[in-house]
Parts: sequence; structure tokens; C-alpha cells
Amino acid sequence: MRKWGKEIAVGVVPAVLAFLWFIGVNLIPILIAGLFIGVLIYMARARGMVGAGVKHTDKPSKPTYMTFDEIGGQERAKQELKEALDFLIKRDELHRLGIRPLKGILLTGPPGTGKTLLAKAAAHYTDSVFVNASGSEFVEMYVGVGASRIRELFKEARTRAQKANKDSAVIFIDEIDVIGGKRDGGQHREYDQTLNQLLTEMDGMNTTEEPRIFMMAATNRKEMLDSALLRPGRFDRHIGVDLPDKKGRLHILKLHAKNKPLAEQINLHKVAEESFQFSGAQLESVMNEAAIYALRDEAAIIEQRHLDQAIDKVMMGEKTDRETTKEERERVAIHELGHAISAETVRPGSVSQVALSPRGQALGYVRHHPQKDQYLYTKPFLEEQIMIALGGAAAEEIYYGGRSTGSRNDFEQAMRVVQTMIESGLTELGIVHSDMLSKEQWMRENRRILDELFSRTHQLLEERRDVFDRSLAILIREESLSGEQFRSLLATSDMQSPVPVTAS
Repeated sequence: MRKWGKEIAVGVVPAVLAFLWFIGVNLIPILIAGLFIGVLIYMARARGMVGAGVKHTDKPSKPTYMTFDEIGGQERAKQELKEALDFLIKRDELHRLGIRPLKGILLTGPPGTGKTLLAKAAAHYTDSVFVNASGSEFVEMYVGVGASRIRELFKEARTRAQKANKDSAVIFIDEIDVIGGKRDGGQHREYDQTLNQLLTEMDGMNTTEEPRIFMMAATNRKEMLDSALLRPGRFDRHIGVDLPDKKGRLHILKLHAKNKPLAEQINLHKVAEESFQFSGAQLESVMNEAAIYALRDEAAIIEQRHLDQAIDKVMMGEKTDRETTKEERERVAIHELGHAISAETVRPGSVSQVALSPRGQALGYVRHHPQKDQYLYTKPFLEEQIMIALGGAAAEEIYYGGRSTGSRNDFEQAMRVVQTMIESGLTELGIVHSDMLSKEQWMRENRRILDELFSRTHQLLEERRDVFDRSLAILIREESLSGEQFRSLLATSDMQSPVPVTAS
């Protein structure tokens, strides 16, 4: 029909133009309008070809794959995921033992830990087509649109698997909590219909038909998901993808260092120690930022100082050109030394660097690194954490007789730790539920703990005033003290006479 339409148009259009010219009609506006319409039609068709996946390239592009060996720091999650995926591969053993193949796996954990990478590696491990989407793609203001997109997603997975001659396809939905949240019977009909359609599609997934569809999803808010989505028969396995430990961080750093020229003396173990609680994405950024710093210095190789600068940038942001007065710099130096002395006293060897240079929103900072990864905390440990946070304000009171707004974030951190202590039953209130406490009880217990620990911190710093006196001039002049320099000053402070410091 389209062919006949083109032939009729080719015959009729010239005849109509000739007739119009014969009767004296000006054809120039008509020709310009026709040319404009033709260009628009051509552009629309070209965009449609791109949207359909047609690429104008001389050679077909090869698909990129991700393997489990290319993912670092998640050995437990990878092993658990492989065991679950083996149910897709070992069909004969499943049939012999009467095992129902799994339909779905839910990956849970903080952002940047590699959940999407694990899903891609799962598709490669099972030799499957990989189809991914984000939960936000199914959210629309019009009822029914999200549900139809869910149907199209499963249809696309089957079609692509058939075209690629694959036995299975892996569908991965990131941030599934956007459409899979708990249904409360409210007016969110679009969300409910989208979730209902997803539940229906997963119930209709036949594990024996070809191609098989395997569902994977990721979220960092599992507690928000609807219980119907979490039950066996839909998401049969829930795999936690947590922040990597020191061994995992070292593995990730080595993976991202393969294509970078590193100096021979670089110590990646030290970088892994100082990047406690970093995700895989943050560690990749550390290596990338270190290379950028080397480029700025016009260095041929990446040195240890570039990695140290990169950790600071990822943790706190880029250096700023904010100018401060002499009095303000001295106050910031006293504040940061208060943090450092408190930390080094209660946890020897924990200070990595004391810096006076503005970075992000901070005018100065102390970088700590733990002696070992720790996930359970005792009451003395949490009290020490509060003392470290209060060290800056206590130091300002000793030297200036009052505090400044620079302690705001420190106080917020201290109060979060107090909240953890109360909810964990580590205070005089005993084992209580947070909902049982009134606002006055919260305030009273919070104030009691902070006042007691602030007094202890104040006394601790008063006994070490000579360390302030010895470190202040060096910190202001050089703008930074390494952990080794600071510990050396702390160790020799009692052997030399102190130099008095005058408050501004």
C-alpha cells in the first residue's frame, strides 16, 4: 500500500503543480512549504530509526559484558548470587531433585556498592540477554501508563532473547522501591497499578518455557517494599551488597589501578585503611581523582600524595579559594587541634592528617583512619567518639572563653551518637523503646551525657595545652600536619618547655 501511495503521489503532485501554474497561482510559497514539510518528515524518520536502535555505523558494535572477576569487594555477595544463578543453568539436577527454579533475586545495600554490576555479571554468567530499567521510568501522572511499560519490558526481554538465540533473559530494575512501595490503600492508583502489573508478570513467569525470564532488582530501602513483592515465588532470594571491608577495598583499588601508571612506592594498603566506609563507586573516584591531580602537576606517574589528596576530595570536596583572616585561621587551627588531640589520646594512632586548608564547607579538618574495620560498638567506644567530636568546641573554650558556629556539625554528630546509645540501651535509661520516651526525657538524657563528656574532654585538653602550643605555629605555617608529625609532637611535648599562645 505504501508503494502504491508513493507512485500516486509522484504522478498527481506534478500534475497539480502544473495546473496551478497554468491558472496563474504563485508556486514559490507552496514549494518552500513543501520543502520545509519534507525536511521535518526526514528528521522524524531519522529520529525514529535511532530510537528503534538502528545505528549508522560501518561495523556493528560488539556488546560489552561484565564478569564477576571484574567486581571487587563483594566476595560473599558474588558467591551467594552464583549459587542462585546455578539454578538457571543446571536444569537436569533441578529436575532430578524436584527443585523449583528461582524467579527473582533482590539486591539490597547502600548506593555505589555494585548492585547494577552484579546484575550485568549475572546475565553474562547465565549467557542471557540483559534488559535494564529504572523504577522512575514507570512513574507517570496518567493511570495505566506504568503498567503498560511493565508489559512492554517483559515483551522486549523475550523478543531480544529470541533474536539473539538465547535461552534466557535477565530483567533488572534499579531503585525498585519507586514502584514497589507498600500499598496503603490511598489514592496513588498509578503506583498501585504498576506494582500490580509487575506482580502479575512475575506470577506468569513460567520457568520451563523458552526463553526463560529471570527477574533481578536493586534497592537501598528494602523496608519500604510491599510484602507481596518480597514473598517467595517472586523474589526468592534477598542478597545484601554491603560496603566493602579493608580486604575488599584493596581489591577494588587494585582493579581500578590496572590502567594507571602508579609510582613503585605507592602503598594501596594505606589507602584501603584510610578509606573506611567508602563504597566501590567512591574508591573508583579516588583512583580517578588521583590521576587528575597527577595531570594537574604534569607528573608522568601517580604518587602517594595524589592519592591522599584524592581521598580528601572524595570525602570532603574540592579545595576552595575562601580567604580567612589571621584571627579566624588561628581559631580554626585551635579547633582542629582539639579534635586531633582528643582522638590521638583516646585512640592512639588514629589521626591520619590535620589540615587547615578550606575544603568543601569546612575551613579545616582532621582525617582519621581506624585501626581495623569495626561494626559493633561498645559504650566506651561511643563515648570516645563523642569526646572526639566535642574536642573542637572544648579547645575553643579553653583558648577563647567561648564557642563558634564551627562546632555545629560536631554537635550534630555527637547527638546522633547519643541517640544510638539510647536506642541500644547503653544509657542510664536502660532498655527502652524510643517511642516510650517523651521529648523532655530525650533532652534531659542527651544533655546529661553531652555535659559529662564535654567536661571530660575539657579536662583532657587542659592537661595537654603544651601540645597546642607546640603544634599551632607549625600548622598555621605549613597548613597541614601528617599523622606521624603530630604524634611526634605529642610524644616530645613533655620534654620541652612550652611556648605560650595568645588568644586573638
